[in-house]
Amino acid sequence: MAEKLKTIYICSECGYESPKWNGKCPECGEWNTFVEEVRSAAKAGNTKSIPTNEAAQSFSLDAIDTKSEQRYLTGLSELDRVLGGGIVRGSLVLLGGEPGIGKSTMLLQICEKLGENYRILYISGEESLRQIKLRANRLGVKSGSLSLATQTDIETVVNTIAAEKPDVVMVDSIQTMSLRGVSSSPGSVTQVRECTNLLMRTAKAEEVPIFIVGHVNKDGAIAGPKVLEHIVDAVLYFEGDRQFSYRILRTVKNRYGSTGEIGVFEMSGKGLYEVDNPSMMLLDGRPTGVSGTCVSCIMEGSRPIFAEVQALVTKTGFGTPRRTATGFDYNRMSLLLAVLEKRGGYHFSSLDAYINVVGGLRLDEPAADLAVCLSLISSLTDKAVDDDLIAFGEVGLSGEIRTVQNAEKRILEAKKLGFKSCVLPRYALRSIENPERFEINLLPVSSIAQVIQLLK
Repeated sequence: MAEKLKTIYICSECGYESPKWNGKCPECGEWNTFVEEVRSAAKAGNTKSIPTNEAAQSFSLDAIDTKSEQRYLTGLSELDRVLGGGIVRGSLVLLGGEPGIGKSTMLLQICEKLGENYRILYISGEESLRQIKLRANRLGVKSGSLSLATQTDIETVVNTIAAEKPDVVMVDSIQTMSLRGVSSSPGSVTQVRECTNLLMRTAKAEEVPIFIVGHVNKDGAIAGPKVLEHIVDAVLYFEGDRQFSYRILRTVKNRYGSTGEIGVFEMSGKGLYEVDNPSMMLLDGRPTGVSGTCVSCIMEGSRPIFAEVQALVTKTGFGTPRRTATGFDYNRMSLLLAVLEKRGGYHFSSLDAYINVVGGLRLDEPAADLAVCLSLISSLTDKAVDDDLIAFGEVGLSGEIRTVQNAEKRILEAKKLGFKSCVLPRYALRSIENPERFEINLLPVSSIAQVIQLLK
């Protein structure tokens, strides 16, 4: 008798299952994310739970020894920072990003440093051995401890790991892997989830760290790493436009470190290079004496990052003025324009307004509000902000300037980069002991009206 099959629909974002197709996922609220899957119907005799006498062994928290815990250094300090100090044994790390962003390049590059002390198994389901060798030659990767294999069957991959017992494993990519017991095609939600579950059990059983690559398509047609975030130990995302050379490695989830750290890299013909001072890179080539530009400081984890905010305010040629924001939240920009018009007396309602963050960085922290307001006012009045001035602070709907965290770190970084003045919230200054030690002109403000006076 032929095996019965049933069709279900799975959300590619959160993994929610439904017997029918839905335009909007009831679990995560995303639209057009359901994909069709065909499964074998479960037999009635197998639906009941099987009793067992097995019991899990428990251990006292004090009896667990972590003194011998060792992290593997990758040779890229930016990657080690994002991971929380290095690779943890038995961890499963997901490296996500759009195709061609540099994920495979990074994994192959760290093999050079790791290969000095550890044995590495690199499994590829996308490239042949000859193609990997050509890419390794281009990147200058030469390691006798690096073993290569091309395989797409996940059970064979797990058996290879158990037999060779490497110190580090890399799987590129999870979308090409398949489990023989699952009837769906490779890259589907079910295959990606089941293959990752098997790799997770292998990583914990063998105490070997495993890196898996997950591609993210803009149209969401292929199941991306969103389905896997609940399974893996750490999720790293490569961000950046392939038309530009800079890449940002951001932590979304990390069980062994902070989720606020970022790593900055520059892509070249010979691979990825670390950017030790991202602020200098983002401020390189900044114009002087030009209106509509201001420098802000945001915190990415424990690191202060400086970015140039540019604004352009001009007469509109249409009935409805245009609003465009690149690297800054559009709704936040509209809010700040309304505050400046209501509390500052500037009429932006009949003018086009454009905001751009130079370098491809995205400013999500509210501390960038003050620099955006200064650049908008500067462009409207055609009065330049001092080139050696930075500004950070959150702007409220009442026109007040609210305090932000880590004000001391921002001021110290501004001093190192040669800035002479700093506009900051007045309440942030109260929490700083002995502000004279910074040897920088601090300009505390408490309202948008005081900010306007700085440009007069």
